[in-house]
Amino acid sequence: MFQKRQLSGELRAVRDSYAAETVVVDADADFETIPPAAAEDLGLLVDSLDPATYPDEWLPDDAPALLRRYAGGTFTVGMPGDGTIVWTRQTNPPTVVAKKRAEGTPEAFLDFLFAEALVQIHLGVPEHFLPFFGERYRDLDAAVSLSPAELYQLAAALFEAWVGVQSREVFAEWSDDYPGLYEAWLDAGTRLEGRIEGLPGEVARGETSFVDATELACSGLKHAIEPPAPFAALDTTAYHDHGAAYAVRWAEKTFEKLHE
Repeated sequence: MFQKRQLSGELRAVRDSYAAETVVVDADADFETIPPAAAEDLGLLVDSLDPATYPDEWLPDDAPALLRRYAGGTFTVGMPGDGTIVWTRQTNPPTVVAKKRAEGTPEAFLDFLFAEALVQIHLGVPEHFLPFFGERYRDLDAAVSLSPAELYQLAAALFEAWVGVQSREVFAEWSDDYPGLYEAWLDAGTRLEGRIEGLPGEVARGETSFVDATELACSGLKHAIEPPAPFAALDTTAYHDHGAAYAVRWAEKTFEKLHE
């Protein structure tokens, strides 16, 4: 199912600088989660596998089955919302996987997505929101009035924002060393900027759900886009420093105002 991908140019230089041992592969299929038997094929390309497990107590009773499986002992690579490129530290060395749909992605943006994964590995951030929130995932659930699927979407967005306020500091320094990737980073942000500016009005008019708006606003933070309120409170050093505890408090205050 997997073939090693040959990197060249700026992308190879980024891999060598930020995550030199990382294995980069193409998958011959699209997926949300790689079937466990197929995921184990990664063992042929790396030194070892070390599937992660997390306490069941972190999960609300009505957590989606796939999230419960992720927390359990099944070797799980990729989850809903991960996008075209996924990565994991459950292999040694870490692995970056491109889904089949990557073949239709514009080359410059695809290179940025690969580079983003390599930078995230370099930063040492978790590969999913569950270990980021930990036991506070239940606190997030208690802070909001959402379905299990909406809670998952909100948690994923808040985690992306936390990662984004760190990774953008790296991308912003690439204009000289990796100008092609830097331009791709700027271009993706430009494409998002207009959509994010109008989010408060869209939510107020019922044209966009609050969870969808949060997802879009949080995706813009890695591109250094200044989001409107209430998302601007996530674009802070405090969120960088306090992580999940800050995210839960933000959700409590925001949902209180939504229901005033």
